[in-house]
Amino acid sequence: MNTKENLTVVWLKRDLRLHDNEAIYNAIDKGHRVLIIYVIENLLVNDKHYSKRHWDFIKQSILDINSDLLACNTKVLCVEGEIFAVFNQLLSHYNVTNVFSHQETGLLVTFNRDKEFIRYCRNNSIEWSENINNGVLRGLLDREDWFDKWENYMYQSQIPFEADSTNFLSTKEIDAISKYFHVADLTTEKSVNFQHGGRKMAWKYANTFFDSRHEKYMFNISKPEASRTSCSRLSPYIAWGNVSIREVFQKAKQVKEEGNNKRHLSAFISRLRWQAHFIQKFEMECTMENASVNKGYHKLKKSISESYRIAWEQGETGFPLVDASMRCLNTTGYVNFRMRAMLVSFFTHILWQPWQEATHHLSRNFLDFEPGIHFPQLQMQAGETGINNLRIYNPIKNGQEHDPDAIFIKKWVPELAHLPTPFIHEPYLMTPLDQQFNNCVLGKDYPSPIVNIRENRKRASDILWNMKNDAQVRRESLRILKRHTINNRSRMLRDE
Repeated sequence: MNTKENLTVVWLKRDLRLHDNEAIYNAIDKGHRVLIIYVIENLLVNDKHYSKRHWDFIKQSILDINSDLLACNTKVLCVEGEIFAVFNQLLSHYNVTNVFSHQETGLLVTFNRDKEFIRYCRNNSIEWSENINNGVLRGLLDREDWFDKWENYMYQSQIPFEADSTNFLSTKEIDAISKYFHVADLTTEKSVNFQHGGRKMAWKYANTFFDSRHEKYMFNISKPEASRTSCSRLSPYIAWGNVSIREVFQKAKQVKEEGNNKRHLSAFISRLRWQAHFIQKFEMECTMENASVNKGYHKLKKSISESYRIAWEQGETGFPLVDASMRCLNTTGYVNFRMRAMLVSFFTHILWQPWQEATHHLSRNFLDFEPGIHFPQLQMQAGETGINNLRIYNPIKNGQEHDPDAIFIKKWVPELAHLPTPFIHEPYLMTPLDQQFNNCVLGKDYPSPIVNIRENRKRASDILWNMKNDAQVRRESLRILKRHTINNRSRMLRDE
């Protein structure tokens, strides 16, 4: 009678790296041979938040890992299907004793899947260990000492990847069992529009940022075109775990101490902290995936307009900066924070649409889609938290201030590029004679504005400001502040 070999499995999720990966380190430390898997799960492939650009980035990241695993004569077994079917098949070949992964602050479907997987492991005598991911803590009731705990985590030593071929199933063995799985095709289309996944590419961006690009970080952070080079552009690599927050944090601190651009790097470091804050908030209050965290806003009713949503999604609203930002996002997967906030503000305030109608389009197009950032930010920009300042972004003013020469608008709304700059920002100011002279007829060559922005801004402002005084909104605001307020909040705003 053949005895099955004991096997330890690493289940990769949003931690697509070898270095500073505690799950891999702990798996190797168990002493059994290790198999690293990634499952392209049907439940996520079919989820409306995901799109091909995400899966391509993930596949590129896995190929990058595999290139490093060649030295260990192993690779990631990347398969398609459901996690339970994958493990059933593994159990038919090996005695899986342990599974290691990182805690995932994901969607409701992954949360429910994890609860089922706990039961699955218990029923099959498997010990599943989940490690803390980027300092986000599970099970917190409030933020007492959270910031200090997070910062302590950031200062801990990184975990090096130290292994050899004796630690893993060999490539040959993985190939032998692959016939029992639906192995994923890791080839992706070459595209110059999207950032390419993988740790090596992540550090190309990081190194150029820390070497020189950060020198204009704060100057250009709100500019839609200049920010594309002055910002770190590390967000997709952090979102999918090609790098850990800890290694980026420590590198930024080191460069700051050695260089002359302390203000810019301090601002960058503070944003790493705020990134963790929002993910922690979502971890503690995951119902905000579908409903406003402040229950007082559940009574806010907005009529859904299919035509508004389509115009917004396609960048055909008649407001140039809005349209340029959306077209840029749709094509490249990236726009800076201010343009993201403006897109949400325009949709929820100017078009007066529920934020839930924006979530899928934005998540599918954000290459750096991170649930813990996505939903809290949607609600904050929609003005439905009760604790944040109400900001109704004026796309005309933002264009004039942050894209004064209309460089960004000309690039993404080329049908306006030949107009005088004032008309590029506000094409609806053209008289019929101006339109004829400039060969740009509104409603034909470029859309007329789909709403009256001045009237709609006032309506949104009046309604939302009045709601802040609603008794339930105020009670909920106090609850949210008590649960999510960070001790030493001022330290989040600076780098000491």
